[in-house]
Amino acid sequence: MDEIFHDFLSYLRSEKGLSPHTIEAYGRDVKFFLISFPLPIKQEDIIQHLAYLKKQAFASSTVVRALMSIKVFCRFLRREGVLEQDVAQAIESPRLWQLVPDILTIEEMELLLNIPDSETYAGTCDRAILEVLYASGLRVSELCALTIYSIDDEAVKVLGKGGKERVVPIGKKALTAVDRYLCFREHLPNEKLFLTQKGRPIDRVSIWKMVKNYAKKAGIAKDISPHTLRHSFATHLLEMGADLRIIQEMLGHSSIATTDRYTHVNAFRLQEAFEKFHPRK
Repeated sequence: MDEIFHDFLSYLRSEKGLSPHTIEAYGRDVKFFLISFPLPIKQEDIIQHLAYLKKQAFASSTVVRALMSIKVFCRFLRREGVLEQDVAQAIESPRLWQLVPDILTIEEMELLLNIPDSETYAGTCDRAILEVLYASGLRVSELCALTIYSIDDEAVKVLGKGGKERVVPIGKKALTAVDRYLCFREHLPNEKLFLTQKGRPIDRVSIWKMVKNYAKKAGIAKDISPHTLRHSFATHLLEMGADLRIIQEMLGHSSIATTDRYTHVNAFRLQEAFEKFHPRK
């Protein structure tokens, strides 16, 4: 291992012509990576390492540089015949944050959903919003645009990006939460589904603040937003065996490549579970 690492530094110096400062940074990044993931390197190792750096709140620039260092190292290993293929080639820097989005566990989702007070207008409205976001994977902008005619007994009709309409199934718990909320807002004559107590449509900023507030009350340390519920929706479906194409349709993604990020998240979570629970890890 030490010999390969020193050969890599020589390669950066003699053939890549990098500055001493850059070589030092690349070497430091690769050495830190190899502490947890010795050769041979797998793509899942790189994904897990990036997720760890993100979880530890490293600056975005630091994580991107770490990825670039590892990519250069993997190309070197492929050239030297240490690896049969460049396992880092498919991981693209601009898609870094899409690769490892934050999600809530099912237990954390239950905690979050149970915080709103179901005996008040604000509480029933907030609960209905959280339930619909998690049950359907809607973007918060799509949720704000819903009307009282958007939801029936089985699904929600959504107007997504580019004016594309889609129909997404919605569970009984979300429907029950919406029905209870509507009982509280009967006196508010407005076609928009979610309204403030003064009858004005709820906006994205209000929902963002609401999610942050309830996450804090639930004792959830993760830095979440309404979009986290969308990520959680997709990841939990995948974990339970849903087909990726079905998830793509429900999320309203035009390309399967966008939905494919959740397979990377799932692979990381499987590895994490193995390391935590398997007696012969």
